[in-house]
Amino acid sequence: MASTVPVAYQGNLSASVPDWLNKGDNAWQMIAATLVGLQSVPGLVILYGSVVKKKWAVNSAFMALYAFAAVVLCWVIWAYKMSFGDKLLLGKAGPALGQKYLLKQSALPATTHYHKDGTVETAMVMPFYPMATMVWFQCVFAAITVILLAGSLLGRMNIRAWMMFVPLWLTFCYTVGAFSLWGGGFLFHWGVMDYSGGYVIHLSSGIAGFTTAYWVGPRSTKDRERFPPNNVLLMLAGAGLLWLGWAGFNGGDPYAANTDSSMAVLNTNICAATSLLVWTWLDVIFFKKPSVIGAVQGMITGLVCITPAAGLVQGWAAIVMGILSGSVPWFTMMILHKRWTLLHHIDDTLGVFHTHAVAGYLGGILTGIFAEPELCSLFLPVTNSRGAVYGGSGGIQVLKQLAGGAFIIGWNAVVTSIICLVVRVVLPLRMPEEELLIGDDAVHGEEAYALWGDGEKYDSAKHGLYSDDTMHQKPSSGATQVV
Repeated sequence: MASTVPVAYQGNLSASVPDWLNKGDNAWQMIAATLVGLQSVPGLVILYGSVVKKKWAVNSAFMALYAFAAVVLCWVIWAYKMSFGDKLLLGKAGPALGQKYLLKQSALPATTHYHKDGTVETAMVMPFYPMATMVWFQCVFAAITVILLAGSLLGRMNIRAWMMFVPLWLTFCYTVGAFSLWGGGFLFHWGVMDYSGGYVIHLSSGIAGFTTAYWVGPRSTKDRERFPPNNVLLMLAGAGLLWLGWAGFNGGDPYAANTDSSMAVLNTNICAATSLLVWTWLDVIFFKKPSVIGAVQGMITGLVCITPAAGLVQGWAAIVMGILSGSVPWFTMMILHKRWTLLHHIDDTLGVFHTHAVAGYLGGILTGIFAEPELCSLFLPVTNSRGAVYGGSGGIQVLKQLAGGAFIIGWNAVVTSIICLVVRVVLPLRMPEEELLIGDDAVHGEEAYALWGDGEKYDSAKHGLYSDDTMHQKPSSGATQVV
């Protein structure tokens, strides 16, 4: 009996369903992009707006929202092709706006990988959906990178300087890392493993945030001494969006709805859960209390650490990585930060250096140790890639991971510094003291909470004593105090 292909799966039904289009892959890729977008808006908008002191809630949330919008426009006008277009030293800048370009089958033209004799080792990356899907998927990754960077600068960066900083950093920092590791640059062809952005996104945002924090300068002394979150429950809502959105973050990077995508999503959740638990246990052991903010930090370090390895390692390795991501960044944040003068001197508001730079570099190195050969063959352009525990060329892979991370660190530290110095010529990087004292009302003319009634301004004579610095019998400890 002859089988009939259902009408819904037949090609050439219209010009909008070409033969090369895989509807399942296209649907998953757009869903994955939406999940990553939700991590930023509203995920990090909510998290930033609630984890900071009340007087900075609006400003912190708006820095994230503004960055998302600015990146989208810059991305389609010039930055996408700098990251994933034709090679011109790095990516060749150009618009991704015309239908002729956006409706054709997606392709990353610089990703064809050759043997030393010139024969093709791995064909060009050509997913079975249109360029429009690829452009948007990569756009939300670029946007969240800039927003993560902002976590180092909350509570004092001049909002006008931030507006100038965002397109410059996207253009001269993010696109270089993205092309080098993903778009067909030298690290991609050398075989450095970065499954979903441990280096491109997290290491770069952590280093760039820490560098920018140095040039911007610290928060006010009062804010540095006490910076309580204004809404811990709302912070957990933002953290939840971040965690569950990571299914798109790591699950979308095989560029298909395939078996490796499933592996990546499962590993992501295993590592995040393990890391959260380990961080919490360490808080209980050393500070006698399970810090909620500490648990969120542990969740984030687990998500970051597994990102470069998500579809390349086995489940047991994800647990090991979770144990290390819950302990190593905990040690750098809670112990080393207080003892190392440089870390203590630079005011990294949310500890992005620890949660993203340390965890991202750690994840990259561990990827070079635990990457499983069969899983590597499903994703990587360099055949016979493997981690150190599997012998063969695995030892060399660890060195490649170290070198790749070192390049991202060096480039972001130097170029971010140059960008800050350029912006500083035009605008002050730090808010004036009056704005630092007052906060949102001085910067935006708006406040997060109408605590005193409809449109009614706070009056100490009518409403009694109020301060962000809520009186406590004992000073807070653990991760809360650090943040």
